[in-house]
Amino acid sequence: MIEHPPLASEAPNNTGSTAVPSRPRRWTRALVAVAVLALIAVLAIVLVRRNGQHPTSTASAALSAPNIKTVTVTRGSIGEYIEALGTVTPLATINVYSQVNGQVIAVHYVEGQIVHRGDPLIDIDPRPYEAQLLQYQGQLERDQALLKQAEMDLKRYQEASAQNAVSKQIYDDEVQTVEQYRGAVKNDMGQVQYGQVQLSYCHITAPISGRVGLRLVDPGNVVFSGGSSPIVVITQLQPISVVFNVAEDYLDQVRSQVTRREALPVELYDRSRLTRLANGKLLTLDNQVDTSTGTVRFRGQFDNADHALFPNQFVNARLLVRTLRDQLLIPTAAVQHNGVQSFVYVVRDGSVHIQPVTEIATEGDNAAVVGLQPGDVVAITGFDKIQDGTRVAVVRTNDALAQSAKGAPVQ
Repeated sequence: MIEHPPLASEAPNNTGSTAVPSRPRRWTRALVAVAVLALIAVLAIVLVRRNGQHPTSTASAALSAPNIKTVTVTRGSIGEYIEALGTVTPLATINVYSQVNGQVIAVHYVEGQIVHRGDPLIDIDPRPYEAQLLQYQGQLERDQALLKQAEMDLKRYQEASAQNAVSKQIYDDEVQTVEQYRGAVKNDMGQVQYGQVQLSYCHITAPISGRVGLRLVDPGNVVFSGGSSPIVVITQLQPISVVFNVAEDYLDQVRSQVTRREALPVELYDRSRLTRLANGKLLTLDNQVDTSTGTVRFRGQFDNADHALFPNQFVNARLLVRTLRDQLLIPTAAVQHNGVQSFVYVVRDGSVHIQPVTEIATEGDNAAVVGLQPGDVVAITGFDKIQDGTRVAVVRTNDALAQSAKGAPVQ
């Protein structure tokens, strides 16, 4: 019998026959992998417990510790200041007006020139006043001659009256005539002096030492006495004063020292508070409180040798009320505020801890505080990365700031 080959549908399935035995092998491999991972986890837990911490925690903690700069708390002296905005005010500003009518014939100053008392400024045509003075002098000489003649006549009448040669009435009339001429002479002398004064007004000199402003008249201009416009303005610059307003709360601290005539130091700084312009002293204070602002006006005086202060310039004034000695000093950058109190971050054992403090006074970049001990180390940077208990890495201790706070020279 002829055997036919099996059909494709009846052929043995080799693929299916091999898939069945491979499934248990995959499960075996998975179980082995799980066992190995579990063994590794157990070993890791044992190592962690044996060493006390995770092997990577130390490295991560070291990498995450923020870098900060610190400064050491020191003892020293610091000034207690009152700060206020002030205006440079000259002690004298002179507006010179013409006291006579006439034409300007000469201007002797240059705009912005520093002049001294008595220096010539302006000349006005003196000829009308010289002629007037000459008239007064002629009148005086005439009346002096009449007086002399009357006195001679009086002497004759006096001798004749003694011999009863003239009546007493004639003698008395001559006496009164002499008195009239004496009065006329005095009047003439007054006229002469008045003419001399008017003539002196034609030569205008500086009444004070100071700086001349811009030119207001030129040669050829006609000026008038009693005019509303000055012909020259002079401002005194040396010495000069600064007026600044201080809150009435500080009045008791300053008034007693001013009453004892103690010269309180005053420092002036520019608008940025970075450049010191001048050093001076408190001159006086006003006699009343401004009710609209609750402040008292103070006036300080300054030599202004270098002309650094200019009239009507705005400056920042710092009045030294007293000097506090043996205080705990730290940079103001170390003091933080949380809206309720002031505090600093004290570094101990590699960590920072919040320590409340009280600010007593500040001077520049330094502050006097209560609540610390000498030798404490406080942070001055990195506040956005630290909080109470944070471990830190100190990059550099800024002891130069501490020396500056103590008043020692910074190396």
